[in-house]
Amino acid sequence: MESEKLEKDLVVDVGSAEVRIALMENHRLIELNRESSKGHGFSVGDVYLGRVKKILPALNAAFVDIGDSKEAFIHYLDLGLHFDAFDRFVRESNPNRNLAELFKSITVGEPLAKEGRIEDFLQQGQMIICQIVKEPISTKGSRLTAEISLAGRNIVLLPFARKVSVSQKISSKEEKRRLETLVGNILPPNYGAIIRTAAEGSSAAVLVAELKSLIEKWEGAWKRIAKNKGTGLLFTEYSKTTTVLRDLLNDSFTNVYVNDEKIYEETRRYISLISPEQEKIVKFYDGREPIFDHFEVTRQIKSSFGKVVPMRQGAYLVIETTEALNVIDVNSGIRAKTNDQEENSFEVNKLAAEEIARQLRLRDMGGIVIVDFIDMDTPEHRNELYKYMNELMAGDRAKHNVLPLTKFGLMQITRQRIRPVTEINTTEKCPLCHGTGKIASTVVADEQVERRLADLCEQVANRQFTLKVSPILGAYITRGFNSFVRKWKRKYKCKLKVEEVTDFSILQFEFYDKEGKALE
Repeated sequence: MESEKLEKDLVVDVGSAEVRIALMENHRLIELNRESSKGHGFSVGDVYLGRVKKILPALNAAFVDIGDSKEAFIHYLDLGLHFDAFDRFVRESNPNRNLAELFKSITVGEPLAKEGRIEDFLQQGQMIICQIVKEPISTKGSRLTAEISLAGRNIVLLPFARKVSVSQKISSKEEKRRLETLVGNILPPNYGAIIRTAAEGSSAAVLVAELKSLIEKWEGAWKRIAKNKGTGLLFTEYSKTTTVLRDLLNDSFTNVYVNDEKIYEETRRYISLISPEQEKIVKFYDGREPIFDHFEVTRQIKSSFGKVVPMRQGAYLVIETTEALNVIDVNSGIRAKTNDQEENSFEVNKLAAEEIARQLRLRDMGGIVIVDFIDMDTPEHRNELYKYMNELMAGDRAKHNVLPLTKFGLMQITRQRIRPVTEINTTEKCPLCHGTGKIASTVVADEQVERRLADLCEQVANRQFTLKVSPILGAYITRGFNSFVRKWKRKYKCKLKVEEVTDFSILQFEFYDKEGKALE
């Protein structure tokens, strides 16, 4: 019954430097994605024209230059089944050829043998089309594949493939046959497809529209392949917003809030393409309060990304990330619900399991995760905790594996690592003491604000201001009937509106004019 009540909201904060996307389940932060809006960040799904830099016969792999400072890595098994067809297309493409005719004329031959050698297919300086499957992590460059796929919500398009396969999660044989026949009939020559679970029940019109947009994206890169023999981006996946929507959009998705008109329109158009009946869930947010503050995302980020993560009733987690693995320690703190120590440990461990499943998604922690649960003596409790952890991890889209507790009370979890762990520094250097630990007396805080207001009243003709302050300073200057703010309005004959910002430090304040421009 709980899954029926689950409310999913997507909150998109478009800033000047990055786009932040928060996925909320019942108003609780579950995932946080960040996409830089300046430059390119080498993201999973992006397709490049790369140059082979070095062959590594001992590893049966090669290093490829795709324009990143770290060379990307491709193994022989990642060349794909029909690498010969892609290779011929790159070699024979030039601006004077009819590229559509060239694509159709290429014969998709026999699949590559599993035990082949990379040096038989790649040589130094060769140009290849490649796609990122794992982002650069630490000192390692991107991991690549040469088997290109373009993922839509209902269909994954496969250039130079001969198969149409249907998701195993679609149980109805009639529906599988319908989809396979429908997509098989509308696919042009030399294209294959994987029909995703979301396509179940979709109309022909929706599938045709999506397939057309995916083919246009792939064919839009042909001119760059023919013209530009240097390395570079051919095309990127959709923006992070639409990628998250593509993977998560379902009947339980409730709202998508966006604070930027351009991204709002893009998101609305994308949803109208993949799921027309849900277009109305996209809403434009134009409130004065920052969007992440309004939906309480900022507060949850601050409390969730530290080394110590508090839980209910005094229990807490300590999370450490190293190069080799991630370590999570469970502590009961001062919590003692019952006098039965075993029962108490089991309850704390269940609480911790819920928070750990959330933290893995929230921080996108990958690789090996070791959890040190509180020791439990009874095998029944240990087995129950293992089953409970598996249930909690079932909603995680990343591939993962959970092992039972060892005799030392450790649980090992492996989780697919395709991008670096999200790290947000939740501590900050105090802007008032600059790290010395000493600040001006809070008794004179109101005087500092008043002096700044007096200066501005002399400089600005209309005397209309917004004062942004921390909640603590805001409470201090607005308390009581005859508050400091009320006195200042009378004394300087000005209009003054106070707004509280949760991101501000204790005594931080900023003035803005009536257009919302910061006053230095």
